[in-house]
Amino acid sequence: MSLTCLKRFISDNEEESVCSSSRRKNRKRHFNAPSHIRRKLMSSSLSKDLRAKYNVRTMPVRKDDEVQVVRGHYKGQQVGKVVQVYRKKFVIYIERINREKANGNQVFVGIHPSNVVITKLKIDRDRKKILERKDAGRRAADEKLKGKHTEDAVAATAE
Repeated sequence: MSLTCLKRFISDNEEESVCSSSRRKNRKRHFNAPSHIRRKLMSSSLSKDLRAKYNVRTMPVRKDDEVQVVRGHYKGQQVGKVVQVYRKKFVIYIERINREKANGNQVFVGIHPSNVVITKLKIDRDRKKILERKDAGRRAADEKLKGKHTEDAVAATAE
C-alpha cells in the first residue's frame, strides 16, 4: 500500500505532515502528478552489475539510457536505448521496439519504466551527484544498523 504525504504549515516554524492511505486519493495524486514528481515515479531498477558498482537500486529513467525489457510482450535479451521519456503518458520509447500501423508507418510502443531494467546509465555531472548522494545514504543506513542485534543472532548465541 502506498502512502501519500503532504506537509501543511501551521505557523512560521511549525509544520504538520498529513499522510493518506486512501486508494482514491493516492490514485488521484499519482495521475495528476506534475512533471517533476512524474520523473521520480518513472524510475527503473538498475541491473545487478550496476547495482554492485554504484550501491544504488533504482534511478529515474532518462533519454540515452540503455534498458532491457523484463516484463510484458516485448521482454527479451535485446538491449535498446531510450529514445524518449513521455512523462505525460507514463511511458518510455525504446529503439527497435516498435510496431507497424495499418498504413505502414512504424511507431514506437510505449513501455512503462517499471517493466525495464537499466543496463547502462548516461552519466553527467548531476546524475553523478545523485548516485553519490544515494550511495552515501545507503552506507550511513548500513553503519547505523551494524551495531544492532537481531533476534536470530541473539537466539543463535543463546543456544
